[in-house]
Amino acid sequence: MPYVDRQNRICGFLDIEENENSGKFLRRYFILDTREDSFVWYMDNPQNLPSGSSRVGAIKLTYISKVSDATKLRPKAEFCFVMNAGMRKYFLQANDQQDLVEWVNVLNKAIKITKEANECGESVDRNNLKRSQSHVPYFTPKPHSDSAIIKAGYCVKQGAVMKNWKRRYFQLDENTIGYFKSELEKEPLRVIPLKEVHKVQECKQSDIMMRDNLFEIVTTSRTFYVQADSPEEMHSWIKAVSGAIVAQRGPGRSATAEHSTCPTEAKHTLRPARAAAASHSTASRSNSLVSSFALEKRGFHESLAKVKPGSFKVQTLSAREPASKVAERALLKPLSKNSPQEKPCDPVDLDDASLPVSDV
Repeated sequence: MPYVDRQNRICGFLDIEENENSGKFLRRYFILDTREDSFVWYMDNPQNLPSGSSRVGAIKLTYISKVSDATKLRPKAEFCFVMNAGMRKYFLQANDQQDLVEWVNVLNKAIKITKEANECGESVDRNNLKRSQSHVPYFTPKPHSDSAIIKAGYCVKQGAVMKNWKRRYFQLDENTIGYFKSELEKEPLRVIPLKEVHKVQECKQSDIMMRDNLFEIVTTSRTFYVQADSPEEMHSWIKAVSGAIVAQRGPGRSATAEHSTCPTEAKHTLRPARAAAASHSTASRSNSLVSSFALEKRGFHESLAKVKPGSFKVQTLSAREPASKVAERALLKPLSKNSPQEKPCDPVDLDDASLPVSDV
């Protein structure tokens, strides 16, 4: 489809019969420049050609009298229109019927405005150019038997090493996007798996690269810069590739759900922690009891050292009464009421071999 480039010129691809009545149409890149009063064509977009590349042909707009549909004149040439320029008729082929209508309208309007400008010195207004939202590629893709082709067509891509721009035939299927040297080639120059593509978007560096209709395919290892023939074609490629990626990967899966721990796992995780805490608590309690017992035993020895010999009275034990209780009462009971009161001592264990021998 015709579009306005960054130099405010109307551009696009068409097929032209360069040799009159030859019936052979060649694909060329056309530029309608009303400031220069000319309609010129190149082998490819000049942005893709070496600097200083010459044009293939040119016609002054003042020489063109009329542009019209030529379907009846050339029934074998699909979407054909004709430009009457002096003594010659130039036959051109559009990509589809809508492309044909737009080119005819644009050229006729440019011719009319150019003539009016020559007469009245008025400037050219090209802001009313209607752009199509859909585009059918002129080159019909050759479908492969092993996978369904979603979209195919020619684009220009930047090389990885030399950074040069070459026209390649791109083909998008359900799992990959590849590019060939031409639509006649069977083996692709490269295949990009869609699972490696992070995003496809309009290139933000198009102004720096001085490229129209530029979009980028961002992968893990490289960013591919691709130039479409028109803005519509660029958006069509972005939409097609993005849709294929979504269709392949399916609905988005929550990353938090994958990394979260299920309740059962959480319980199993907490049990060892609780067991460890309980074990630690038991060990701490045992250590506390041992320490308390050691302190009590030490206090007992200190108090026993102050007791005078003969102050203990041993009683005969009954069979049923524990010895520890009898010993406790003996230590706490004074010898007589008239004797001086001694401070009660801690319970004494008669089985302790370290006790001093007293008079009985």
